[in-house]
Order: sequence, then C-alpha cells, then structure tokens
Amino acid sequence: MVEISLRKARTIIRKTIEKAREMDLKPVSVVVLDSGGNVKAFERQDGAPPGRFAIAHGKAYGAVMTGMSGSAQKARAEEQAYFMAALNGVYGGQVVPVPGGILVKDKRDRVIGSVGVTGDTSDNDAIAGLAGIEHAGLTGVI
Repeated sequence: MVEISLRKARTIIRKTIEKAREMDLKPVSVVVLDSGGNVKAFERQDGAPPGRFAIAHGKAYGAVMTGMSGSAQKARAEEQAYFMAALNGVYGGQVVPVPGGILVKDKRDRVIGSVGVTGDTSDNDAIAGLAGIEHAGLTGVI
C-alpha cells in the first residue's frame, strides 16, 4: 500500500496554515490521513476550537474511505441524501461530506491519503488545504 510520508504530511499542514493566514481565515485545524484512514499528523492553530479535530478528521476520512472529495460527497448528498446517510452509517458516523475533505494523489495518480481542513467556510478550507498539498509536490482533488 502506497501512503503519504510523515515529512509530506507535516509540509502539507504547515503550508495549509500559512495559506489560511495569507487568506485571513479564522483559525484552522488540519489533519492528514494515510491511505488506510489512519491519522498521520494533526495541528490546530491557536484560537481554533478544540472540537475541530473531529470535523477535520470526518472530512478527510470521508474522502479517503469513499474515494470522493468532500465537494463530490456534498453533491452526492444533495442528489441522494439516503445514500450518504447509509454510507455514513457504514462508517460509524465519521463522514463529514463537505468541501475541505481532499484526496491526495502522488505523481502516478495513486491515492496516498487525504487532508481535512476546518475552521472557516468549507470552500475556503478546501482552498487552503489544496495549497498545502500542492506545495508538498502532490495533487489534491477537492
């Protein structure tokens, strides 16, 4: 199984937070999961509510476990709410189907993990996370 390295995960988090500051976003929390849905790294900016880990994790977990970005999950939930509700049941209620859950792919287009960002609007969360992923030399699917 190919997965994201700790070094890349830390770079993604650092650059995501830098982008959030540049965009003047509310304090964000960022989690990076490996391709099996396990936490590789997490950081919460000063001032971010402590409960944000669960939201960031849910965004990232939904992306990596379903193979769909948070934006794609949101669209699917709007079209087929029953499907996303059932899917969330399968995953023990851990899926947060909104933007900010980003699939991470390597240069060979393989999913190697996911990123979850929360703290501002979901769309802004996704923009900041994508910047962090791209700075790490990887591709993000938002």
